[in-house]
Amino acid sequence: MILRNLSFRYKIPLRATVLVLITAVLITGAILAREYDQVRRDLFENAESMGRLLSNTLVTPLIHDDVWRVYETINSPVQAGQSTLGAELIMVLDPHRRIYVSTQPMDYPMLVGLDRLGPEYARLDTALQEGADKGPRAVELPEAAHFFMVAPIEFDGVHLGMLVMEYPKSLFVPRFFSIVWRAGLITLLVLVLLLPLSWYWGRRMAEPLVQLADCMGRVGPEIPSEDECRLYESRDEIGQAGTQLKRMLAELRQKQELERGVMASERLAAVGRLTAGIAHEINNPLGGMLNAVSTYRRHGDPDAVTERTISLLERGLRQIKETVGALLVEARLESHALTPQDIHDIHTLILPDAHGKSLELVWDSRVREPLTLPSTQVRQIMLNLLLNAVQASEPGGRVICRLWPREQGLLVEVINHGEPISRMQMTRLFEPFSGSPGRGHGLGLWVTYQLVQQMEGRIEVHSGDGQTVFRVSLPLRVWEAA
Repeated sequence: MILRNLSFRYKIPLRATVLVLITAVLITGAILAREYDQVRRDLFENAESMGRLLSNTLVTPLIHDDVWRVYETINSPVQAGQSTLGAELIMVLDPHRRIYVSTQPMDYPMLVGLDRLGPEYARLDTALQEGADKGPRAVELPEAAHFFMVAPIEFDGVHLGMLVMEYPKSLFVPRFFSIVWRAGLITLLVLVLLLPLSWYWGRRMAEPLVQLADCMGRVGPEIPSEDECRLYESRDEIGQAGTQLKRMLAELRQKQELERGVMASERLAAVGRLTAGIAHEINNPLGGMLNAVSTYRRHGDPDAVTERTISLLERGLRQIKETVGALLVEARLESHALTPQDIHDIHTLILPDAHGKSLELVWDSRVREPLTLPSTQVRQIMLNLLLNAVQASEPGGRVICRLWPREQGLLVEVINHGEPISRMQMTRLFEPFSGSPGRGHGLGLWVTYQLVQQMEGRIEVHSGDGQTVFRVSLPLRVWEAA
């Protein structure tokens, strides 16, 4: 269960590591088995060669029944300490498989049959009976501690006896352990090289899956951006899945933006209707109060205290009137077509505010001739955006204004460098009274949005990386000046 829930970042490298280990063990085991067989084969061949040599040497002494010479012949290699022979015991048997002579006469006396020397030699005696007509060969007995090399002794077709050489099976152990040591060392070196490589390639193989799973895990109420999901790109299955996921996320982001736009438009329309209704209701009594104050000033004779009170009331009522007036945005087309001079006037009006905060104002206007756009509304849009940009910029910063005429309209772009607009503020950016504390009541952007909508234009906002960009597209319409 733990391995099943383990990340592919570790699961694939672990599986690759296990596969390398199993492969190394199997290959090493196969090599050891082959080497073990080779060691046995070499030992058998050496013993068979020695057996042939001794059996040929023993022919003459056996013909002359010279027991002492036979003993000297088989005992001389042992006395000389020839380690290549490796036999613990050498016996010469007569044709009846009795001991004719042995290198250990005290333990294996003459004329004693093999079947009387114990169970192991009794089984050897049976094996010799079954293969009496065979040449030199190795005899291995099940569960025996020794193996035997037997070679018949014959002269002109006459069977004179048999040479038996007894070898301990432990004779294989030193050479086998030497082989095991070398094979283990080589295997260890190979594993030291392969295991890091298998882990590295396993991680490389798992990385596209991890990226894909991570990107899919980010999908929720907010669709991750393209920078947040870096997917593996190729033509294999994982790459194709990543391509499809990127396409799906792009479509979801587009759908989400459309839904947000629709919701914002509906909310702004509802707020507009509500504020317009409230503004009209406030304007009626407000106008009456202002008329009453004006009448009292013309016909009354207020003292100093009353005069100060009346002035305070009048200023407060006029401020209320200005605020309410900002909520009653209507398309007033009683203005002339937009000219380059109108653009220059905006530049002149905004310069004092920019210089007051030590801002650099970059002005790029490419309007060279009048455009069929209402100058009053366009001037108000530009003024609101530029004042907001100046207010949001840090002292010593820069504000950029660009105006580019196009075939079908005018593009206005205002850029300021400063603290970006948060995502929460962005959702209610164009609603009235949504401004930040200390930065006004937010009616400037509300008015701007209403004017752009009445002119069937489009306004976009991008904020991030230390700058905020307001981009307004205004289409040219068939319009006549008043």
